[in-house]
Amino acid sequence: MEENIETVALAGNPNAGKTTLFNALTGSTAKIGNYAGVTVEIKTGETFTPHGRKLKVVDLPGCYSLDGDSPDQQVARHAILGEIEGKARPNLVICVVDASNLERHLILAMEIMETGLPVIIALNMIDLAEKSGLRLDPQKISEELGVPVVPMQANAGKGIVELKQAIRHPLPPAADTPWTKEEDPEAARRTTAYSICEMGARRPSTHTGTLSDRLDAYFLHPVLGWVFLIGIMLAVFWSIFSWAGIPMGWIEESQGWLEGLVEGSMAEGDLRDLITGGIIGGVGSVIVFLPQILMLFFFIGLLESSGYMARAAYIMDGLMAKVGLSGKAFLPLLSSFACAIPGVMATRTIGSAKERLVTIFVAPWMSCSARLPVYLLLVPMLLGGSEGGLTQALILTGIYVLGTLTAFLAAKILRRRLGPDETTHHFILELPPYRAPQWGYIFRHVLDRGWAFVRKAGTVILGLMILLWAAQTYPKTDSEDPAEQLNHSLVGRISNVIEPVVRPMGFDGRTGTAILTSFAAREVFVGSMAQLFQVEESDDEEETNINLRETLAAQTWPDGSRMFTPLTVISLLIFYIYALQCLPTSAVVAREAGSWKWAVGQFFFMTFFAAGASLVVYQVGSMLGF
Repeated sequence: MEENIETVALAGNPNAGKTTLFNALTGSTAKIGNYAGVTVEIKTGETFTPHGRKLKVVDLPGCYSLDGDSPDQQVARHAILGEIEGKARPNLVICVVDASNLERHLILAMEIMETGLPVIIALNMIDLAEKSGLRLDPQKISEELGVPVVPMQANAGKGIVELKQAIRHPLPPAADTPWTKEEDPEAARRTTAYSICEMGARRPSTHTGTLSDRLDAYFLHPVLGWVFLIGIMLAVFWSIFSWAGIPMGWIEESQGWLEGLVEGSMAEGDLRDLITGGIIGGVGSVIVFLPQILMLFFFIGLLESSGYMARAAYIMDGLMAKVGLSGKAFLPLLSSFACAIPGVMATRTIGSAKERLVTIFVAPWMSCSARLPVYLLLVPMLLGGSEGGLTQALILTGIYVLGTLTAFLAAKILRRRLGPDETTHHFILELPPYRAPQWGYIFRHVLDRGWAFVRKAGTVILGLMILLWAAQTYPKTDSEDPAEQLNHSLVGRISNVIEPVVRPMGFDGRTGTAILTSFAAREVFVGSMAQLFQVEESDDEEETNINLRETLAAQTWPDGSRMFTPLTVISLLIFYIYALQCLPTSAVVAREAGSWKWAVGQFFFMTFFAAGASLVVYQVGSMLGF
């Protein structure tokens, strides 16, 4: 029965609303997978026609042409032509086109028609087209192309029923493509598309500037554009660190309540210590930063959904060209500020193989959300323990800028060593109109990323916290002195071995051990420090929030000097800006680059670079008397 299900592929240009239509058609049945032999993720789902016929829906990557050489465009082409091993050719292709950019989007639809597959054109975003003064005639467009044309507004659910009715049985026949018989089929295709638009999409006789045009006069201005870009980034960081305090307090209160409940229900012993100190305390010290991470993903989704993200890529194109990259690399790098894994995967849209490799290599230097817990622990220590405010936002922005500038410098050097491309690639970017945010998309994105973080906290981080608790608890000693017990434990012995290595960077053995535990996941560092420095939990929300910083600030070396001086904190920040401490990222790099050599080389290079930079900062600062 499953074999008889017909497959419908969704194809279209980026920003045409293809994924929005896919979500509207499939609802909660969507799942993500990979075609055999390729690394590009493909969304698949199921839908039903008004008559109850079940259909498989495949959301192909967005592309501007079937002849593109980026991984995304190649997968779309191979899927439509049935050239992917183990996957049959789709029975029907729904070409999603932006009604307000019909001339350009019809080109791809006509290319797909030339493959001989039945085609239905989903004329999406008709609301925006009509607001711009465009007068659409879907019937005329359908007559000229010889395929069904369904006007719709996918984000509002309008036209979905009509689209399902167009997928009749038997399926619409393949259309004739008379332009392919001309001497220059490509030129004839463009001429035909423009002719159809003149008849089926009439524009007003006098052009009036749209709201997007008026906003772009400021947002894309050579000077004001940079002012707005920097201002928006500062506002995002300030909002994250200023607004997340309330939900963080709720999490801390819940953590204290849960620990008190366990302590009141269990007798004193190792098991109770494991649950309160190892599991609840360790994982809780990481989960407390979840609100800030969710807010970061929220703002990225907001900028993307509103249309500003493409403008930021346009502004950055000139700067990135100076380091051998293009504006296409901006979106993967910006995504890496949230998480390097989707950032690395987003390089599939880059046509140049060499530019794609360079972007993959430097992407982890964009400070991801997993570094936030570390930054939020250390930065207030530079400000006397105070949290929030403009000063902290400026320091955090400086940290992100430092990582970005270093990444650009490394990209320029690496790009030169790889040499020029055999084929010249041009930066093509569509600037979508400014639109109201798609709140459903944004909140789905935030929830997905938040759940991924919580899932990691419940697996990787939980496991490491339990191992760390055991390592600092055993072997036991008869002494009741916590410091002597820690020194006698496995962690104490490891710390004693590590300390001579990390001491030149300004760290003691316990900090070095915390760094080691964070190589699987950066955010583990905070929980490890809390356990290694035996920070006491408190039921008071504010006291719990500052206990760890106060404990670290009070630490001294055997000679009585402060251990965590501002220079030590800066050295530790420098290490975490540059170190690649995320094993899942290395696995994704190996998959996307097609070789473990790139992943292993990247890991060791960034680790030694981070250690070297931290060493130089601490030693030079010490010589200067800081």
